[in-house]
Amino acid sequence: MSTGSNQNGWNEYSKLVINELERLNENIKTLNEEIQGLKQEITELKTKEDNVRDLKTWKAAVDEVVSPTQLKEMSDEVKSLKTFKTQAITVWAVVQFVFVVALALIKLL
Repeated sequence: MSTGSNQNGWNEYSKLVINELERLNENIKTLNEEIQGLKQEITELKTKEDNVRDLKTWKAAVDEVVSPTQLKEMSDEVKSLKTFKTQAITVWAVVQFVFVVALALIKLL
């Protein structure tokens, strides 16, 4: 009789062990999925880090050519020259118009 009760106890214990192993297996699967996700995120971060490094290198190269202050000054000068160009063309057109009118009046008189 004690053999039968030991056998039943072992069956219950083995079922508990199997259930626990299955639960642990599911946890390991979940952890592996999370690890894969983290690996992908790390890869994306490394790509972004490389991009930032490239931008820093580019900025350093640009700063060697012209400083931000110089770039701003050149931009202001270009705006000033565009304004001057517009004014000069307008004055030239007005002078031409006045000249044509003057010639027309001289021919009429």
